[in-house]
Amino acid sequence: MKVSIITVTYNSEATIRNTLSCIAQQDYPDIEHIIIDGLSDDSTLKIVQNFPHVAKVISEKDEGMYDAMNKGIATASGEIIGILNSDDVYANNEVISTVVSAFNNDKADVCYADLQYVNQQNLDKVVRTWKSGNFSGKSFYWGWMPPHPTFFVRKEVYEKSGLFNTKLKSAADYEIMLRILLKYKMSASYIPQVIVKMRAGGKSNASFSNRIKANKEDRLAWKLNGLRPYFFTLYLKPLRKVSQFLTR
Repeated sequence: MKVSIITVTYNSEATIRNTLSCIAQQDYPDIEHIIIDGLSDDSTLKIVQNFPHVAKVISEKDEGMYDAMNKGIATASGEIIGILNSDDVYANNEVISTVVSAFNNDKADVCYADLQYVNQQNLDKVVRTWKSGNFSGKSFYWGWMPPHPTFFVRKEVYEKSGLFNTKLKSAADYEIMLRILLKYKMSASYIPQVIVKMRAGGKSNASFSNRIKANKEDRLAWKLNGLRPYFFTLYLKPLRKVSQFLTR
């Protein structure tokens, strides 16, 4: 089973080496690593050239991060697709093997796991652990969502449910997971372990005000899918997200 990993880059020279290294060190033998670059003008692409495991590099102007992710999905040839940001890393060299085992054992459409927010400079210094827990049909209604960097999807799922909605600026990852799991009711397998380390300080989580702005897009995500959220979905979720960022 081939696994395609998509990494979107733009002037990512400060962090991309860590991301590339963690994929090069995976013990799973059939990985297609795809770099979608937005015409970086730093040394990002030179660093990428030093990693022969990279299968494809596309460097051209895009319409933002989610447009770039869509390009990656469109060009991916793997049966399973994962997205790893250019400043994130896998927690160990067995992550992809673990993911493939979950798909094989549970026959699920998607799988996801836990994530750790870590210090920008020290990836071993944990700021917060995001424990996803098992998914049920009511999970999203109570403010739940899985961490997107841990979210792996069979390619056929994207073919059925569609790609990222590029009209959304910060909630396209939330919207696509909502669409796949709640609207299309795809089956999910939860891996109860940390598989991704994410540097703390993402745009939508950087402050309470930013989280409230992002929550407006979260509400739109429900509307776009013809779904009606509960009260808790709209008002409990932003508080949980701020807590995940601010507390250990």
